[in-house]
Order: sequence, then C-alpha cells, then structure tokens
Amino acid sequence: MPYMIPWFDQDWRRNVVFWRRNLVFWAGAIVVGISASLFAKASEYANHAFHLLLAESIFLPFIITPLGFVLVAYLTTRYFTGSQGSGIPQTIAALSVPSSSSRHMLLSVRIVAGKIFLTLLGLLSGASMGREGPTVQIGAAIMHSLRGFAHFPRHDLEKGLILAGGAAGVAAAFNTPLAGIVFAIEEMSRSFEHRTSGTILISVVLAGMTAQAMLGNYTYFGHTSAYINLGWQWSAVAVCGIIGGLLGGLFSRTLLLCNKNLPGRLQMFREIHPIQFVALCGMVLALLGIASGSTVYGTGYFEATQLLEGKDSLPESFGILKMAATFVSYLSGIPGGLFAPSLATGAGLGANLAHLMPFIPAGAVVVLGMVAYFSGVVQAPITAFVIVMEMTENHDIVLPLMATSFIAFTVSRLVCPQPLYQTLAQGFLQGIEIIEPVKNTNPDIGSQTLKNKIG
Repeated sequence: MPYMIPWFDQDWRRNVVFWRRNLVFWAGAIVVGISASLFAKASEYANHAFHLLLAESIFLPFIITPLGFVLVAYLTTRYFTGSQGSGIPQTIAALSVPSSSSRHMLLSVRIVAGKIFLTLLGLLSGASMGREGPTVQIGAAIMHSLRGFAHFPRHDLEKGLILAGGAAGVAAAFNTPLAGIVFAIEEMSRSFEHRTSGTILISVVLAGMTAQAMLGNYTYFGHTSAYINLGWQWSAVAVCGIIGGLLGGLFSRTLLLCNKNLPGRLQMFREIHPIQFVALCGMVLALLGIASGSTVYGTGYFEATQLLEGKDSLPESFGILKMAATFVSYLSGIPGGLFAPSLATGAGLGANLAHLMPFIPAGAVVVLGMVAYFSGVVQAPITAFVIVMEMTENHDIVLPLMATSFIAFTVSRLVCPQPLYQTLAQGFLQGIEIIEPVKNTNPDIGSQTLKNKIG
C-alpha cells in the first residue's frame, strides 16, 4: 500500500469538502434563477388572463375574486401550511429557529410548490399582490433543500444557504443584483456573518445572470431620466419622504393590528366563519376594482410604468385604492407579496404629489413617491432606494432617492415602531415553539396549532 503524506491527505479532504459546499451554493443559485424566471413568466400570464376576463365584463370579479380567494385560502390551510402571506417573514423566521426540522416547516419543496401554484392562482383571481416576496421564500427553500448534498458542520453556514437563497430570489425577481445583496444584509439578517458573505455574493451574481439569460436585461418599471436640481426642487424630497413614510407606516401598523385582531364583531366573524371572511375580502376587492376603473388588480407593474412615463390614464385615487386593495388581499391570508403593490401604490401617491408641485419634473416625483412609500412599508431604507435606482436605471437621482428613503424610514418608525416583516416573523416563530413539544407525540395537533397561530 503506497505511503500517504498525512498533511497532504488532510488538505485534500479539506479541499474536497470546501469545493463541494461551494458547488452546492452555486448550483442552487442557478436553480433559483431558473425558478424565479419561470415564476415571473407564469405570473405575467396569470395576470394577463385575469385582465382578459375583465375585458369581457368589469363585473366578473364579483364572482371570480371571492371564489378564487376561498379556493386559495382552503388549499393553503389544508395542504400548504406555511406558504401564506409574503414569504419573507417565513424566511426571516427560518434563520432563527433552532433545528433543521423546524426550518423544514417553513422551507420545504412542498411549500415551494404551494407558493408558486397558489400565488399564480391568486393573481388569476385578481388579488393585489406581487411575486417578489414569494420568490424570496422559494429561493431560500430551494437552497435549504440542498443542504443534504454537502456537510455543513456550523449553524451559520446552514443559515448562509437560506440567506443566499433569499438574496438570490430578490436579485432574480427584480433583476437587481445589488439589491439582493443589500436585502440579505439589511432585512433578512440583522447579524450578517462575514464568513458566508463571499458565498452569498457569488450566489446572487449567478442567480442574476441566470435570470438575465432567460428574461433579458430588462428594467423592472421601464426607464426615466427625470432628475432634481440642487436647491428649491429638493423640497420634493421632504414632502415625499414625510407623506410616503407616514402612509407606509400607517399601512404596516394597521396590517399588524388587524392581523391579530380585527375591530368589533368583524374579528368574531373571522374566527367563526373563516371561509365567509375570505370571500368577503374578495368582494371588497371587487368593489375597489369598480371604484378604480379596474386598475387595482394584480401586481401593478403596468400602472406604475404608465405613471412613470407620464401617462394620465389612471384615476387620481389610484394610489389610495391600490393601498386598500393590497391591504384586503393580504388580510385574506392567501399567499402573495407586498413589494410590487407597494411600489405601484407609491407611484400613485407620487403622481398625486406631482400635481401639487408642477415646478418639479413629474417623473422625478413619481420615483420619489415609490421609494418613500416602499421604505415606509418595509422599513429597509437602503434596500428601498437601491431597488428603485436599479429597476429604473436612473443614477442621476441617487442622492434624492437616498434622502427620501431615510426620511420615510424615520417617519414610518414613529408611526409603526415594529418592523412589518420582523414582527410577522415572530408569529411563525411562536407557532413553531408551540409545535416543537408536541409534534413527536401528535403531529396533527402541531400542524393545526401552526395553522391557528399564523393562519
């Protein structure tokens, strides 16, 4: 038997383990990019299919939307527990749970399948929701499911898989690689581990490159060259920051309060008749659709692009009605994200403010409205201005965007001291803490407890 040099043997084994882990990250990032691209295309088709139905009759949502909401809510509760809502709170919660088995309750192949199918079904029903939040959970779940292909002895490296998956999901969904990196640091991990930072960067780049290869190097809401001169035009920064932060904070605070307890008899109605409550949410959305001229359904991509390009075909009330439609859709408990609807709402609010400030380019005010309201809702100011900057390809307005985002963040924290996603994540964590002691003795009790706790 040939003699093996001990130090060479150890280095060889260490290198094999090192490269195996990296290959898992890289292969997972490519899969995330492919999945995000296919999900984006399917979302466009679902949104388009609903608008084809609208073309037949604007009153069809009074039938389609309540029935669709009920079907999605039933499937979510019955077969895909853990897939409801945005998906970002589940990803944040998965970073804090103590064991892999607990994380599997929030990030699994079953949840990936459910998240994709139910989000598409929600868009087909006219829900005011986005695909970006779900893509974060999908990306994190895909990466988490690959942990068995490599040995991860440290807890932080397994967390790195989830961080990389979520960040890659943002990069692929928005076609904004830098925003994916910032989002992983600012929102999903308050204690970013430098030992996994290089792997996350590479994962984001690979996911972004894969998405661009499949979808092209597109801009999310088109392109605007509007900018703000130094001087009195900067008043728009303060106005948009304060109003956007105030409304975004009110939206988050109201959503958090109503997610726990609705006022008066409405809460009792939701507890006793959950199916009827979901149908009621669908009916309210249909009413909002009539009031808005059928503009509040779906993601809001088309409407936001119109506002950014200066087209005046939308009603003045679009921003407020879109905010209400998003609130009702999320309150129903069906899967769907807040990113795209929040950006569309901000564009509507910016268009309203542009009429009050005719001495400032309207496109610039719309962009500032987008970043202000979005920052107010998610309370992640760096992510907000980076996303808006990248997806509009407007680098001439970086400083105003940055200032507006931080003003909105400050105002929002005064209105809603608890960050939206972090607070919602606590609900999932509490549900898992309740399930852990009983899941080994009676899995059905644990599953039902999670449904009641976070459903």
